[in-house]
Amino acid sequence: MRVILDTNILISALIVPGGAPSYLYQCWRRNRFTLISSEEQLEEFRRVTRYPRLERFLDPVTAGTMVNAVRALAVLTGRLPRLDASPDPADNCLLAMAVAGKVDYLVTGDGKHLLSLRRHGIARIVTAREAALALGHIEP
Repeated sequence: MRVILDTNILISALIVPGGAPSYLYQCWRRNRFTLISSEEQLEEFRRVTRYPRLERFLDPVTAGTMVNAVRALAVLTGRLPRLDASPDPADNCLLAMAVAGKVDYLVTGDGKHLLSLRRHGIARIVTAREAALALGHIEP
């Protein structure tokens, strides 16, 4: 199974260790699925983790460890196709990654734009909770 974890899911995994995003990150680290990413997403992650409003929630060393793990262990898409498929142009990068990476799932917390699409190409667009349940996570 090939999966994209939106940057908001990766950030949530750092902030809420017991939540569904953290469970998904740990599933990837245990080789339960193949994580697909891109240089564009890694740059977005580095930028977002430096936002002052997140400073008190994120440890820079832990965030750096996560981005290094994604760079080293995920499948990076390479050059992305240009798309204009989302109402939010910033989300087109994720949709392009879904096409380039031939992903099964794009996991996001973006309910306003991405989740409303429900599917892009072969990729199902789902919440972290839906993806965690699909991987066998039992909620407390």
